[in-house]
Amino acid sequence: MEFTAKQIAGLIQGEIEGNENQVIRDVSKIEEGRPETLTFLANPKYEHFLYSTEASVVIVNKSFVPKQDVKATLIKVEDAYRALATLLQFYESSLPKKTGIEQPSFIHETATLGDFVYVGAFAYISEKAKIGKGAQIWPGAFIGEGVTIGEGTIINSGVRIYKQCVVGKNCIIHAGAVIGADGFGFAPGPDGNYEKIPQVGNVVIEDNVEVGANTTIDRATMGSTILRNGAKIDNLVQIAHNVEIGSNTVIAAQSGIAGSTKIGKNCMFGGQTGIAGHIHIADGTKLAAQTGVGKTVKEPGSTLMGSPAMDYMKYNKAYVLFRKLPEIYQQIQELQKNR
Repeated sequence: MEFTAKQIAGLIQGEIEGNENQVIRDVSKIEEGRPETLTFLANPKYEHFLYSTEASVVIVNKSFVPKQDVKATLIKVEDAYRALATLLQFYESSLPKKTGIEQPSFIHETATLGDFVYVGAFAYISEKAKIGKGAQIWPGAFIGEGVTIGEGTIINSGVRIYKQCVVGKNCIIHAGAVIGADGFGFAPGPDGNYEKIPQVGNVVIEDNVEVGANTTIDRATMGSTILRNGAKIDNLVQIAHNVEIGSNTVIAAQSGIAGSTKIGKNCMFGGQTGIAGHIHIADGTKLAAQTGVGKTVKEPGSTLMGSPAMDYMKYNKAYVLFRKLPEIYQQIQELQKNR
């Protein structure tokens, strides 16, 4: 990797302040900057590192005005964080892609593989599976009977995709994820025992979806559990049977969504959020970390906190009172004594 500041600015439509011929050979964090590396400043709390970093080029927002002299070359863009993402995507796409079939691996004779596919050692591809052009199946992955994997999708080591599930184009499924395990369906009997309800549906993951490590997405009882185009799911998330996740919704780690709930598009859920089953969450809903939602959210663009969830402004006001409860209780006791 070797670029000049001018070349980098051209890729991200940036304006240069400093040496446009400065050479960049690597990237670094701003607080650990090294000569001939590129870094970025998007969060104001890291600004003080800008004045001491050894990084040679720093991407900043156009609105940013330094408070001190900066020895690094600056590239000013509309959104520094997004510009960095663009550069890293460009760099990653320039790396050579693995292709070919490693041994030992198992590919059933009825499975079909597109051109330029990579299958790592100890991977297992079951009968009637379809692997699209340029897809990568990393070592130790399991692809079940009749599974479809779209073009350019990456299935990392240790992923398990059960029968009849569908994964779209340009998806990334990280290590240890399980797609299509049985939904949690049991019918209680009069004797107190539970009878298993067969889960005969599947999971459908549309294009450009990313699923984090050790996340589990259960197959539908009937029909499909669905992740719409562009959804991003973090590590250690549980998505139950017949859930539908809207397009471009992002869900952070350790969240859980109970069965048959429908999540709208462009939602953002913080870590450890919990959502009850059989409800709807409106488009654009934002849930703060550890929020618990027990009923339908009807208003698009709502921002909720707490458990049970409430409007975040109301929650903040209520929390101020909650912290004062010991003092209020003591005041009440004193008033009762003095009556």
